[in-house]
Amino acid sequence: MNSEKHTFPTYAHPEVEFVRGQGVRLFDSNDQEYLDLTGGIAVNSLGHAHPHLVAALKDQADKLWHTANIFSIKGQEKLASRLCDNSFASKVFFTNSGAEALECSIKTARRYHYSRGDTKRVNILTFEGAFHGRTLATIAAGGQAKYLEGFGPKTQGFISLPFGDHDALKAAIDDETAAILIEPIQGEGGIRSVPYQCLRGLRELCDANGILLIYDEVQTGIGRTGKLFAHEWAGANGEAAPDILASAKGLGGGFPVGACLGTEAVAEAMIVGTHGTTFGGNPLAMAVANAVLDIVLEEGFLESVCQKSIIMRQHLAEIVDRFPDLVEGVRGNGLLLGLKARVPNTDIIGAFRNHRVLAVSAGDNVVRFAPPLNITDDELRLAHEKMIAALEDMNQKA
Repeated sequence: MNSEKHTFPTYAHPEVEFVRGQGVRLFDSNDQEYLDLTGGIAVNSLGHAHPHLVAALKDQADKLWHTANIFSIKGQEKLASRLCDNSFASKVFFTNSGAEALECSIKTARRYHYSRGDTKRVNILTFEGAFHGRTLATIAAGGQAKYLEGFGPKTQGFISLPFGDHDALKAAIDDETAAILIEPIQGEGGIRSVPYQCLRGLRELCDANGILLIYDEVQTGIGRTGKLFAHEWAGANGEAAPDILASAKGLGGGFPVGACLGTEAVAEAMIVGTHGTTFGGNPLAMAVANAVLDIVLEEGFLESVCQKSIIMRQHLAEIVDRFPDLVEGVRGNGLLLGLKARVPNTDIIGAFRNHRVLAVSAGDNVVRFAPPLNITDDELRLAHEKMIAALEDMNQKA
């Protein structure tokens, strides 16, 4: 606990070290039990040590770990076909992370226009408050000064626009625009949802201008909002469907894996040699991700996420009513929810942790929750009770 001497000091760790987990519960080195409402920041989509995922990983580990993508990898086609069968996409490229999935998305968008002879179309329009990863390209795409500081010139080709400013967006599109990149719900940016009519409007705007629509669904995908992908709420018939989508986090249920999904038209531009990865789509990742989809795609699972979302939103709304001096509103969709705080969100997160409930910060002074999608109603009620006790402690100490 905070005793690392040989790792980069890039994380401000609290005084707790977790050594095992089961479902929504984490246990620290003192065997204290916590309710994990962070889900590894929307990663542990089925909680910790889910038996179906563990079995899939162990079974594959006994057979084959790695061959590299110079050979066909069993599991890739199965996972790709399942993702395509349940989404807008026709093709998938597998990566190790969300940032890599975004890098592939950006490259694919530019390569699409290049392959059509429109070589000037390289710029990607993004939005204030966005978070797309930590690579040099993705911090440029996010455009946030705190992530860009100290890393030299900002990578060119990204234009950040005010969130929700439709006029600024339309004015920014020109003959050098390749794509619009947006999160259906900004996670790091403060659990800020893009209205469904705006997602449909983006699709229309892209079609009218011959540019591509890219969704960053790294945090919102794989059932997090009660649909396989969050943009699906904007229309059952693909009215807001993208050309390219980046997925990761929940796709592996805790195992590192990402994916760039695309239509046939954009994918055909990525010919042999245009992109690659050493570890992406490795047999271990494919086995676990397929195991995740076994559960997420089961009949009734996504509906259960919606029902749990209703319960959790009710709990959070009650907290807003009871503690108006500490919190002022509920944000988000599905099981990606946030409490807008009136006091520093880190104070609330610390109070929750003292009562053995884990949450994580987000922008705009928001306390973020992304619990496992299979959290039970009883576990939600227990978390609610613990959060109330934590906030009562804060009021007493004020």
